[in-house]
Amino acid sequence: MLAEKNAFSLSYRRGALLNELLLLEWNVKAHIISVISQYVEAGPLAHNIVEVPNSPGLAFLFRAGDVLLMDFRDPHNPLCVYKTCLNILPNAIEEQIYVDDSCKLHDLDDENFSVAACALLQLSDYDPMCIDSDSGGTNSGPKYICSWSWEPENYEVPRMIFCVDTGEFFMIEVYFDSDGPKLSLSECLYKGLPCKELLWVKEGYLASIVEMGDSVVLKLKDGRLCFTNLIQNIAPIFDVTSGDYHDEKHDQMFACCGVTPEGSLRVIQSGINVEKLLRTPSTYEGVAGTWTVRMKISDQYHSFLVLSFLGETRILSVGLSFTDVTDSVGFQPNVCTLACGLVSDGLLVQIYQSAVKLCLPTKDGHSEGIPLSSPICTSWYPDNLNISLGAVGHNFIVVSTSNPCFLFILGVRMLSAYQYEIYEMQHLELQNEVSCISIPRTKYGKKQSNSSISENNSSMASAVSGVDINKTFVIGTHRPSVEIWSFDPNGGVTVVACGTISLKSTAGTAKSFCIPQDVRLVFVDKYYVLAGLRNGMLLRFEWPTEPSHSSSINVVDTALSSINLVNSTTMAINVNPPCMLQLIAIRRIGITPVFLVPLDDKLDADIIALSDRPWLLHSARHSISYTSISFQPSSHVTPVCSIDCPKGILFVAENSLHLVRKSY
Repeated sequence: MLAEKNAFSLSYRRGALLNELLLLEWNVKAHIISVISQYVEAGPLAHNIVEVPNSPGLAFLFRAGDVLLMDFRDPHNPLCVYKTCLNILPNAIEEQIYVDDSCKLHDLDDENFSVAACALLQLSDYDPMCIDSDSGGTNSGPKYICSWSWEPENYEVPRMIFCVDTGEFFMIEVYFDSDGPKLSLSECLYKGLPCKELLWVKEGYLASIVEMGDSVVLKLKDGRLCFTNLIQNIAPIFDVTSGDYHDEKHDQMFACCGVTPEGSLRVIQSGINVEKLLRTPSTYEGVAGTWTVRMKISDQYHSFLVLSFLGETRILSVGLSFTDVTDSVGFQPNVCTLACGLVSDGLLVQIYQSAVKLCLPTKDGHSEGIPLSSPICTSWYPDNLNISLGAVGHNFIVVSTSNPCFLFILGVRMLSAYQYEIYEMQHLELQNEVSCISIPRTKYGKKQSNSSISENNSSMASAVSGVDINKTFVIGTHRPSVEIWSFDPNGGVTVVACGTISLKSTAGTAKSFCIPQDVRLVFVDKYYVLAGLRNGMLLRFEWPTEPSHSSSINVVDTALSSINLVNSTTMAINVNPPCMLQLIAIRRIGITPVFLVPLDDKLDADIIALSDRPWLLHSARHSISYTSISFQPSSHVTPVCSIDCPKGILFVAENSLHLVRKSY
């Protein structure tokens, strides 16, 4: 504490047998330092003196094996008021070191270097850095505090969390009663790796920084420290080599990193950084789906953000602030939305378990809405069936049910001003249950006509024998397979192409959970079908430029087996054998189901592949490149295009909404 005439400071020195703590006075005017008092005690080596915040005269003396609370309020008579032995601290809870799921051994069976990787990861008990100890690095000496941090903005009862060299975390609370200052020591809050630095920040979060391993972010909750996130660290690197992984023309480095249990084999590649724009409070628990929707097909910016929860749907307007406009749009608010989208200008569709609902928002929800006090809505209901999946395209809707398995192709027609009807164009009974549906969307510019779109997609006609992309959709089935269907509004359904999924491991056993979770039609140098599977794998099928009617692929191999067409205008169905989709690339990107989210309506748009962690799929020369994108693991993601953030990405993580944009 500085004063006009003098200042006090503490100094520590160790003799042959004694520890000596000196209290020094600095006379500012005379430029003289003198010893006021000293505290001498036989004991272990001291390594730090830590002042207690908002408690003048109190300080901790950290020593090897114990902690002393010192009282210097009388500078001429320093006292030790409390002593805590670190070697008899409360028993530690079970070790909670976080392990990245992507590094588990069973995830490496698809890679050529799996044997070497497994051998490296199993060398966890050997520490090449411990060359001076016969015990393999086991610390049998006295415990000492290696890092600590005080609770921020606590002005009444100072609290400190500290970590000892065995990786155990404890809390000390300093309080006062009639007898003077006292200490309260907690049970072990957490056990992990010994950390070099601790930082306690607002809302109970604590950053634990490890010198040669992965650091962690912890949160104080219900008297325990809980793991919330990983701070990756690859130091030290013992060996590194580069290679073109998966023939992607995208060089990556393979590095042997870390020591003892933190040793790992890492793949290092150039990634895409994001700029964080907004994070909401953690009030979005149970999000089941997110979508952004335009008001008109030709709109440049999104108008609405749809959030689906387990038993609720909310709609927010996209702009400077996200305002709740659920009542003005007309979506059913007390249900979980399965899918939604814009079927035509001003007509929004909500698909949920019991119905398909068409809504005309009011001007309160959007400036180009209808001039009425409440939205106009109409619904379509499947007879005694529950909808399991759905997708919204331009002028048509596709929904499916399970047990029994039906697929409905629905249209929308105008009856009068502001009055519309949803009607069935096709009603199909299927052999194989549908696992996912997507409808290719072609983005229409403000001045672009349908004819110009046909010209821009002229290669499509030659590639798929004149199939109209505006009347196609892609499905994944439980067979498992991926299929491209085309329909005629006046009758007839065609299975244009089909690809069967049958994957085996390097040991020759069939892989499980190969059912598609998400499918997308994309265009790079040619047309491909991407399929994200439920086991964390991503497949790429090529649509052949010439029909390849293989005898092994026929109608029986598709979901249209034993077809029963109901309510169709005609009974004509194209039963020609479909083209065979050629599986040309297999890539594991995680161990959780893979979701594919295009960042635009164009077929060549970048796609975020969402699994354990996010990847960005973008067009490379004659191929598709995979690049890591640096936002945290997320359950849902959607693009957000607004006048203030034209290339935003909104994702859900830790019950919060995060708005970011790619850094350039």
